[in-house]
Amino acid sequence: MGAYSPPLGVEDQLVERVAETVLRPAVRELASRGLDYRCVLYAGIMLTPDGPRVLEFNARFGDPETQVVLPRLRSDVVPLLLAAALGELPDQPWVEWTERPAVGVVVASGGYPESYETGFEVEGLSTIPDEVLVFHAGTRVVAGRLVTSGGRVLTAVGMGDDVEAARMAALSGAVRVRFPGAFFRKDIAQEAIGA
Repeated sequence: MGAYSPPLGVEDQLVERVAETVLRPAVRELASRGLDYRCVLYAGIMLTPDGPRVLEFNARFGDPETQVVLPRLRSDVVPLLLAAALGELPDQPWVEWTERPAVGVVVASGGYPESYETGFEVEGLSTIPDEVLVFHAGTRVVAGRLVTSGGRVLTAVGMGDDVEAARMAALSGAVRVRFPGAFFRKDIAQEAIGA
């Protein structure tokens, strides 16, 4: 239902631990099976009292998770992805990030994640502030109108000088999206405010 970046309490040491215990072993296992994997490998990780645990692996970017990470990337992502596809990505690629946090709030269809109806016209997008990014997930154009076509309809992403500013920007976008049954969580990134 949303995400924020950088995540609270995730320091370089924890990132290295996840890389060493989850990501590198996964890549080594792919190689041991003779798979020359040159794509995105997204690991959904849950931090537990017993340490990091893998929820899922996807051969694609995660949805709300990526939508709050890529806007913070100052380096051009295209050469990085091309180098990975060609098998030429260095072990330690140079990547530059902005310190500004990003918060994404998903606007979902009523009833999501269970049963929900689709085909409702999406309104209000033209009123979203220019600095708020909108990522479409469950929309399509039918007869010239933008309508809902999934449970997670879109994500409003805001950036700011701190998490509260980014959160307020994201909410300022989400609140403007209108269709029957539209809803979103107002507590995304709340835990990181003032931390």
